[in-house]
Amino acid sequence: MLSNLKIIDISTVLAGPSVGMFFAELGADVLKIEHPIHKDVTRTWKGEGENTTNISAYFSSVNYKKKYTSLDLLNANDLAIFFELIKEADILLSNFKSSDYTKFRIESERLKSINPRLIHGRVSGFGSESDRVAYDLILQAESGFMSMNGLSTTDPIKMPVALIDVLSAHQLKEGLLLALLEREKTGVGKDVHVSLYKTAVCSLVNQAANYLMTNKIPQRIGSLHPSIAPYGEIFTTKEGEQITFAIGSDAQFEKLLQKLNLDIYINDDRFINNQQRVTHRNALANLLDPAVKMISIMDLLEWSLINYIPCGHIKNLQEVFNDNTAKELIREEEIEGVITKRVTSIAFDIN
Repeated sequence: MLSNLKIIDISTVLAGPSVGMFFAELGADVLKIEHPIHKDVTRTWKGEGENTTNISAYFSSVNYKKKYTSLDLLNANDLAIFFELIKEADILLSNFKSSDYTKFRIESERLKSINPRLIHGRVSGFGSESDRVAYDLILQAESGFMSMNGLSTTDPIKMPVALIDVLSAHQLKEGLLLALLEREKTGVGKDVHVSLYKTAVCSLVNQAANYLMTNKIPQRIGSLHPSIAPYGEIFTTKEGEQITFAIGSDAQFEKLLQKLNLDIYINDDRFINNQQRVTHRNALANLLDPAVKMISIMDLLEWSLINYIPCGHIKNLQEVFNDNTAKELIREEEIEGVITKRVTSIAFDIN
């Protein structure tokens, strides 16, 4: 779909490279440029038992279908080569500290003088004027995510994926696609800047609104929803499998009680509506728990499918990738002699 686009990716880690992979999967010609010695640091981010090559699973996850080369932008000859590539490029992806653009002589004004049609997509940690080093953990800490994640009995917990990087990549994709659309009309490129911090705060959605409208600071309540019940409580089935429900309406709740042979509680004042269920959620969970233990996982899942009840089987990744739909999302590629696998960055269908 985007086979006419030429993209240069000089970004590292996750947010920028994942945007490059997104365009590569849509057919764009994506060239990833790394320093000859100090390559993308994620090449070295390996878990116990990983291969000893220069390719890690982390690096592979966001560097699919790209071409690779090395340039030292502090070397005059390499910089000249880079500028020649810029002349033909549609998009440049970068995530340098703001001061580095001057150091490497790749300020936006200079790049635009070389190629006025160039769209420059930049990722920063705390804004274009800040050189503060930012990793996803730090953003999850400072944007409130960690303070809300975990149980009341635990320390704050980060999400097990680089959530803010992933969300920032989506923001940058959206900005770049808009810039491409605008360029069709004007013939002139744009600078598109995304900060991890702004992305994180903008992604607080209902939790932000809850605080802004009530002044109540969200507390750590695990998987529970602050304004829906039952939602996020973990139950164990007859076989010992773990499930959870997301019961968003009174009608769904009544069906659940009927399935669990707890009909007598349908008109219980404590559970008569969602707000009451939130208030009495512990009593409700204690009521549901032994009833769920009497039913098999397949019985519950099949029943929930037929009756449109949001019910989820809590799976590990082995179980996830045993599913045919998940298998269809796996992409395999050889990079520098290493067979790599990752999931696609394209989750939409266009027909």
